[in-house]
Amino acid sequence: MSGHNKWSQIKRQKEKTDSQKAKLFGKFGKLLAEEARKSGGNLSAPNLKSAIDRARAANMPSDNIDRAIKKAILDKSASLEAITYEAYGPGGCALMIDALTSNKNKAAQEVKFILSEHGTSLASQGSASWAFTRNNHEWTASTTIPLEDADVEKLNLLVEALEENEEVQAVYTNAE
Repeated sequence: MSGHNKWSQIKRQKEKTDSQKAKLFGKFGKLLAEEARKSGGNLSAPNLKSAIDRARAANMPSDNIDRAIKKAILDKSASLEAITYEAYGPGGCALMIDALTSNKNKAAQEVKFILSEHGTSLASQGSASWAFTRNNHEWTASTTIPLEDADVEKLNLLVEALEENEEVQAVYTNAE
């Protein structure tokens, strides 16, 4: 009966939480690097300050925050691009997908693949953004759509799959 002792259970739980933290910290690292490049390393710039606050709220260590900012300032060659994808999900709800990547083509293909696995596809620019307003780098739904329980489950699976992708920073929907 190997694998049934207390240490094995603790190890598996720790692996799971550590991998989730690593994904989250990786996303914040990219965001901090991009904002540091835009502001030229000025820590009092509002966008960089906001990104630092969001990283600290997610319990990202200060060393990791400082390292991401210093790396972005010193390495001018690798620039990240912020891209917003639009799609329609289960039940006709609109999705806004914010990504931060160094390779637009790779990110687009990964997002398309995830959407196609869940029976949806990318929409053309402007076709889903009408349902949202942009406030402080976040999308808020201006109109909402009620969904059935089956569609809510499908939407949750889709959003979870998108957020697991390292290129995707955030997913916004107008579902109730």
